[in-house]
Amino acid sequence: MASGSDRNPIIIGGLPSQVPDFDPEETQEWLDSLDAAVDERGRERARYLMLRLIERAREKRVAVPEMRSTDYVNTIPTRAEPFFPGNEEIERRILNATRWNAAVMVSRAQRPGIGVGGHIATFASSASLYDVGFNHFFRGKDEGDGGDQVFFQGHASPGIYARAFLLDRLSEQNLDAFRQEKSKAPYGLSSYPHPRLMPDFWEFPTVSMGLGPIGAIYQARMNRYLHARGIADTSKSQVWAFLGDGEMDEPESLGQLSIAAREGLDNLTFVVNCNLQRLDGPVRGNGKIIQELESIFRGAGWNVIKLVWDRTWDPLLAQDRDGVLVNRMNTTPDGQFQTYATETGAYIRDHFFGDDHRLRAMVEGMTDDQILHLGRGGHDHRKIFAAYKAAAEHKGQPTVILAKTIKGWTLGPNFEGRNATHQMKKLTVADLKGFRDRLHLPISDKELESGAPPYYHPGRDSEEIQYMHDRRNSLGGYVPTRVVRSQPLPLPDEKTYATVKKGSGQQSIATTMAFVRLLKDLMRDKEIGKRFVLIAPDEYRTFGMDSFFPSAKIYNPLGQQYEAVDRDLLLAYKESPTGQMLHDGISEAGCTASLIAAGSSYATHGEPLIPVYVFYSMFGFQRTGDQFWQMSDQLARGFVLGATAGRTTLTGEGLQHADGHSQLLASTNPGCVAYDPAYGFEIAHIVQDGLRRMYGPDSEDVFYYLTVYNEPIQHPAEPANVDAEGIVKGIHRFAQGTSGSIPAQIMASGVAVPWAVEAQKILAEEWNVKADVWSATSWNELRREAVACEEHNLLHPEEEQRVPYVTRRLSGAEGPFVAVSDWMRSVPDQIARWVPGTYQSLGADGFGFADTRGAARRYFHIDAQSIVVGVLTELAKEGKVDRSALKQAIDRYQLLDVSAADPGAAGGDA
Repeated sequence: MASGSDRNPIIIGGLPSQVPDFDPEETQEWLDSLDAAVDERGRERARYLMLRLIERAREKRVAVPEMRSTDYVNTIPTRAEPFFPGNEEIERRILNATRWNAAVMVSRAQRPGIGVGGHIATFASSASLYDVGFNHFFRGKDEGDGGDQVFFQGHASPGIYARAFLLDRLSEQNLDAFRQEKSKAPYGLSSYPHPRLMPDFWEFPTVSMGLGPIGAIYQARMNRYLHARGIADTSKSQVWAFLGDGEMDEPESLGQLSIAAREGLDNLTFVVNCNLQRLDGPVRGNGKIIQELESIFRGAGWNVIKLVWDRTWDPLLAQDRDGVLVNRMNTTPDGQFQTYATETGAYIRDHFFGDDHRLRAMVEGMTDDQILHLGRGGHDHRKIFAAYKAAAEHKGQPTVILAKTIKGWTLGPNFEGRNATHQMKKLTVADLKGFRDRLHLPISDKELESGAPPYYHPGRDSEEIQYMHDRRNSLGGYVPTRVVRSQPLPLPDEKTYATVKKGSGQQSIATTMAFVRLLKDLMRDKEIGKRFVLIAPDEYRTFGMDSFFPSAKIYNPLGQQYEAVDRDLLLAYKESPTGQMLHDGISEAGCTASLIAAGSSYATHGEPLIPVYVFYSMFGFQRTGDQFWQMSDQLARGFVLGATAGRTTLTGEGLQHADGHSQLLASTNPGCVAYDPAYGFEIAHIVQDGLRRMYGPDSEDVFYYLTVYNEPIQHPAEPANVDAEGIVKGIHRFAQGTSGSIPAQIMASGVAVPWAVEAQKILAEEWNVKADVWSATSWNELRREAVACEEHNLLHPEEEQRVPYVTRRLSGAEGPFVAVSDWMRSVPDQIARWVPGTYQSLGADGFGFADTRGAARRYFHIDAQSIVVGVLTELAKEGKVDRSALKQAIDRYQLLDVSAADPGAAGGDA
């Protein structure tokens, strides 16, 4: 059992209120010393001494109460700053060129007739933060590993493009095609970091605010997981996440800080660009966002580095013997600091320094211009380097750097610190001239006055460009770069799927359990078994996956430092530093972040993983739908299991758990291949196809979503003449009608297929109807293929017109067609226009509720008897049965009486 001595103790604070004093005399000596320091040197000196004692206590790992907030000054004092190894003058010139090109690119994108927008103020504030990282810290992938993973702030993308332009990674044609991805193809640049749109450039999509922070946390954790399991050496990889202070309002930004601290992710650094502004106003006008975030991150167990002031403040702080300057910094609200960023030096002298003679004396020898240029730490390369170096070298905790900047910095008085800065996209000629002068660029007035402003490049052989290339070569290549080095995986042979294809015999099992049985066989495969990553939000036992505990074990970097309460059970809870299962607690957002990190490992680290994320279907696409878009955008792959699916199948849990719509939500995601299988043999074919498509020789950037149920049913063995193609494409004939003379077709998916089979029997025995039952394994894929056919036909009228698969497959089947599922009607209605005959759907539209399965299905009129009436209704419309049969059937089956329904299979609980 691991000692855990290299980790933070479980209890890191707390006053010894219940601990007896074994040496009162020694205690009194310490108290007297403190009193003397206060009396003789003052409260400020005594406070300083106390803080140094607390700091030393932490170094000695003595548990003391946490300081949630420190003074509004830099965490790293001037005397402790390391040597800066770069050439600051060259780096300044590089940054000036980058700043110019970023702003000009957006301004040119606003030219008449284009007007596609863009944002320049965010990068203007964070440019120095990126530049120091590019020149000294961010590792590339040229050494053959994954390098560093950098999550760029979405609105800063113009600056990243501008730097790539200087390095000849992008051309002027690319910059002029910003936000014109199709009309200027192949030169188009995406608006924000989008790997799907620029798969050789961007790695991580981050502009949906809040997803960058949580994605970075779980990427850092996935790096540790890969290393612990011996799949990839990620020991050198650092994860950097560049975030905005306004972005920290998103719950995903702060909601998972604890896992990073709990697992000691010192390979993770957040850089929060604190320019004090949201999109339209101050972040905390009456407060101090840096102080607030410091308190939150410290409380969560992170190492906090505050980067507030640049070097011009150092002489003033060195004079601050009374602490009056620090006190003024501590008590000035952010809204006022924002005003100072837009005012004159005289205003700052009067309002910040003016009402205290000690403060006034500090700046008596300074001009108003010097006061105006007292700067913020996020714009000082040396201060930034010190913070980054401290973060990279810190052990045992993740680090957050809170860097104070000015939004729109260097863009001129019309931009800097203004509330409207985020929406300002175009520079006037006057703005451009002032901007050029501020950056000392050799661009003439004539060039700015005639047409679009030019880009600036100092020349490929210039000192600046050679410096940039040299720095990137020393750090292992260019960033950002997305490289796919992974090889196709050897796929399991047919024998692996044999067990689940045999059916369940006399045993009744849910489709969830059928999938778990298949997963167990897949994980035994010697070639790919170790690459499965099991993910669940706390309820492995609910999904019948506790059988994996003894063998696969739950990943915990500290192992299991306790005796499990269920240790005597065969399926005891077991944690291990090399565990294969990720148990992310009750957090679908955390689980989905793990899914994305694992599913994109094939590109990030060149090692494909096969994530299998199982969750309550109601809380998947509904709760974390934005992250599933992030997954598609990041080109991640894997299997997503919406367990306990259906609006009436988990109906004992009631409305909040009744999912009748996740398949519809899944259909909106172009990267999601969604299925609603009914039986184990269907699951086998779908999973086999998924492994081929995602991990085979011609791998695709998709992920598979399967909805599975908790209702036990008997699973038939795979038919001898199984239509494997139909299962994968979305529909196959499961049961052909054998008696009756009036033809009809019933199409069902998932848990509704057994209802359809029962309805088929009733129709034949009682109404002389010969109905075929079709299992619609994927309404979504049928529609997707049909839409593709129509698109082709629209644009190629001279070619033979394509016929959708669903139309071809159902041709010759005599209708009417009645579709049924445990989803809202909109799900099966997706294919209505391509069904060759009269079409009607039955579904569970409306809110769910708690009751028996039978009662719920009778209420929604989707049970077997309701299907019978649905078929008879359509036949009556066609004149094939007398309409009087409809009233007879409704009365016979008591469809208007919910309580008359057979309760159905026991359960309905989670």
